[in-house]
Amino acid sequence: MHNFEIFCDSSCDTPTDLLNQYKIRRIPFYVSFDQEHYEKEIEELSISDFYKRLTSEKVFPKTSLPSVQDYLVKFKETLKEGREILCVCLTSKFSGSYQSAVTARMILEEDYPEANIAVVDSMQATSCEGLTVLQAAYMREAGYSLDETVKKLEQLRLSSRIMFTVGTLEYLQKGGRIGKVSSIAGTMLNLKPLIQLKDGELIPYGTIRGRNKSLDKTLSMVAEYFSESGANYSDYDFCVTTGTCVEEAEAFQKQLEDMIGRKIDYPLFQIGVTIGTNTGPDAIGACFIKKFNV
Repeated sequence: MHNFEIFCDSSCDTPTDLLNQYKIRRIPFYVSFDQEHYEKEIEELSISDFYKRLTSEKVFPKTSLPSVQDYLVKFKETLKEGREILCVCLTSKFSGSYQSAVTARMILEEDYPEANIAVVDSMQATSCEGLTVLQAAYMREAGYSLDETVKKLEQLRLSSRIMFTVGTLEYLQKGGRIGKVSSIAGTMLNLKPLIQLKDGELIPYGTIRGRNKSLDKTLSMVAEYFSESGANYSDYDFCVTTGTCVEEAEAFQKQLEDMIGRKIDYPLFQIGVTIGTNTGPDAIGACFIKKFNV
């Protein structure tokens, strides 16, 4: 097995048990509800407490990326052990986390000229970034070198997608993703937005009236992708993600499993502060990426 350490920022929303199982190190984002005091995601503010505050407090939270110093500290620990580094980050179109990691790499390469530090823009967010990180871990277990893993990740990330819906337009409006008028009109009409994340960007897929119909249409979006691309379900890794709607997400996952013809072994991924700030607690989505070994 090749001896490189895998890092990711916390926007990957991968369950802690999975990160521990595959020896992946998480570097947290920060969140603040008063724009003065920032807490580290998960380490200082749990995701459940974040959603409680998001839905009960009038102040809209602000997120902040991991700093260059955050990356420097963690990377240096690994370099002192003589190991190589792979860091997978949130799409650079959403955040400067990727640039922070790149800057940390450049600084460390001056002190450690023999260091091999690779930073990959996942071109994804939340659980699809998580699936990308897990593919890296599977490649490491399969004996891939760091350079081989990076090359393959840069191919795989183009195949990754999130198809999702949210319960209300309120948080997208507060986060500046849609206008206030659109939000009010959508709420009055009970419209649920359908969104996909591809190539690092959120792309509107349309709206539909009613929660159940929006979830059914999200599944249809997945089916349409595979039909139009000619891809096979068996060649892809899948997971389901949500904010706090566990029962709905479990039922949604069962429908997805029926559609793809197999059980999804992953637990539900919970959307964290970075994306949850904009999607709110009621988001549910299907995430997938092509497997590294097909």
